[in-house]
Amino acid sequence: MVVKKYGNRRLYDTEASRYVTLEEVEARVRRGDDVEVVDAKTGRDLTQATLAQIILESRGAARLLPVPLLRQLIRMGDDALAEFFERTVIWALDIYLLAKKGARVFPIGPLGALPFLNAMLGGGKSTPWSSPRDPEPEEQVAPPDTNERDEQAEEIAALRRELDELKRIVSKKRRES
Repeated sequence: MVVKKYGNRRLYDTEASRYVTLEEVEARVRRGDDVEVVDAKTGRDLTQATLAQIILESRGAARLLPVPLLRQLIRMGDDALAEFFERTVIWALDIYLLAKKGARVFPIGPLGALPFLNAMLGGGKSTPWSSPRDPEPEEQVAPPDTNERDEQAEEIAALRRELDELKRIVSKKRRES
C-alpha cells in the first residue's frame, strides 16, 4: 500500500483512491500490510516518520516518556541520539522479549542495573541490585529453545537494520544542513 502525504498532513491511499486517517494506516499495518508513505510533492520516503508518529501518538506512547527525557533527547546531537537508541532501545527490547517469554532476567545493560525492571519482571526474588548474594541456581532460567532463539534473533536483526537506517538518515540530514 502506498500512501501519499500532502503538505496539509492529509494522507491519500493510492490503492483505494481516497484519503485515510492515521488510525486507518495503523489498522492496515496491524493486519500485516506493508505500508509505504511518501511525500506527495517530493516523493521522499516518510514511512519511518509516519510509523513513529503512529507509535507515539495513536498508541499513546508519548505519555510514557517523561518531559525531561524528551527535552534531553531533543538537545542531543544527532550522533549522540543515534548512539543512545542503538545502545538502549535494542537492549531494552531484548530484555522485554525475554521477560515476555517468561525468562527471569537480571539486566545489566548500557545503563547499568535497572531496579525498576525487578518490579516489572515479578519482583520479590533477589536480584543483583536487591541483595548482595548471587541468585540461586533454581532462580536462573534455561536458555530458550532453538525456535525461540531464532525468532528473537530475527526480531533483533530487524530492529538493528531499522536502527542502521535511522543512523544513515540522521547522518545524511546532518551533512545536508
